[in-house]
Amino acid sequence: MINSFSPPKPSSRRLLAVFAHPDDETFGPGGTLALYAHRGDKVHLICATRGELGEAPPDLNGFASIGEMRENELHRAALVLGLKAVHFLGYRDSGMPGSPDNQHPQALAAASLFEVAQQVAGYIREIRPQVIITFDPIGGYRHPDHIAIHRATVEAFSIAGDPSRVINGLPTYSPQKLYYSTFSRRLLGGVVRLLLWLGQDPHHFGKNRDIDLASLMESDFPIHARISIRQVLRQKEQASACHASQGGGFSGPLMWLQRWLGWSDTFMRAFPATPPPHMERDLFEGIES
Repeated sequence: MINSFSPPKPSSRRLLAVFAHPDDETFGPGGTLALYAHRGDKVHLICATRGELGEAPPDLNGFASIGEMRENELHRAALVLGLKAVHFLGYRDSGMPGSPDNQHPQALAAASLFEVAQQVAGYIREIRPQVIITFDPIGGYRHPDHIAIHRATVEAFSIAGDPSRVINGLPTYSPQKLYYSTFSRRLLGGVVRLLLWLGQDPHHFGKNRDIDLASLMESDFPIHARISIRQVLRQKEQASACHASQGGGFSGPLMWLQRWLGWSDTFMRAFPATPPPHMERDLFEGIES
């Protein structure tokens, strides 16, 4: 059952999250999205693909395809998080680095940066968010689609306010802030040491053993904002459970570990480029109405 909150006060604040696959929004900054939605802010999500290459049970839970199943999971998670709307770009999941699916003609990783950025910029002009969130430059763990949508979002952030770029007749609009969802390398170092202590290889992590956690220590990003999500942690857990095909719905020790490590979401502020004078506790800090 979803936590019951008092009705939020109307707000003119708008946040746009731009990610690659169903579940990125929840397993990443899902708590932050739920928090701002609870406060009455309009929270939109752009999802570039339907995660067609994700994990799936043999019967696809009764759906016709993996993409259809994962789209349904995303819509249910979005309802739990309180998102205003979900917008799909329609690209195909590219799979992990080195996969032949990277070269599929409809794959996000194979798409033109200009083409993807143009679509994202169109949504920016339509939604008019003051704040945008996307992946960090290595896409969290170097997934080709994560990196592709990061680059497209950075480009779109710039061109949305460019009067020389005509996009579906929409008026220009310049968001005020751009954040990258990222995580502490010190915390990651602790996880790597824990895995080694447990006899597991941090260079081959995950269900398919295709994530090199240890190598992520080589790319560090500053943390400029830390958003407490204690108030909505249960909502994030419930939204995670909606992505059951991708391993959501932690229970037992894993649930308590997630609660212990996941009491806040952390972000690097990419724009304005000058680092803030203090750790931000609100992504809308300094925003002009």
